[in-house]
Amino acid sequence: VGFVSEDEYLEIQGITREQSGDYECSASNDVAAPVVRRVRVTVNYPPYISEAKGTGVPVGQKGTLQCEASAVPSAEFQWYKDDKRLIEGKKGVKVENRPFLSKLIFFNVSEHDYGNYTCVASNKLGHTNASLTLFEVRTTALTPGKGPGAVSEVSNGSWRRAGCTWLLPLLILHLLLKF
Repeated sequence: VGFVSEDEYLEIQGITREQSGDYECSASNDVAAPVVRRVRVTVNYPPYISEAKGTGVPVGQKGTLQCEASAVPSAEFQWYKDDKRLIEGKKGVKVENRPFLSKLIFFNVSEHDYGNYTCVASNKLGHTNASLTLFEVRTTALTPGKGPGAVSEVSNGSWRRAGCTWLLPLLILHLLLKF
């Protein structure tokens, strides 16, 4: 959006964050060449969370919750689980903060890590929050060299063989009925 003013002032009513940027002022008369100066306009605004990603992770694996917020000045982030603030340095958990992004990283997810988390983004103009969930997923893996239909599932550390084992009783029943 271009703003033009023939006056010595440029008044922007109800300025929004999208109107941040560089503006040019040009002064001229009939005696000399025009003089042009740039003015940078920064619009401060409270944080808003643009993305909050929960995730599913198997026990014993690495997991990450991610919270992205836009704000000027940059947002500061805090993490909570069940209304209790997470303290930096908790064993097995790390918080990585950047100006517009915060990650809560679990290096070895355990059962008690699963649950609801809250990301709070704040600056001097306000704050906002988002809820994220770290939930359990169960891994599936193919058993190598066992042929078609040999899918195995890991569930709480135990292996289950799934496949076409139901076909054998059906074939025996069919053969018995023929005789």
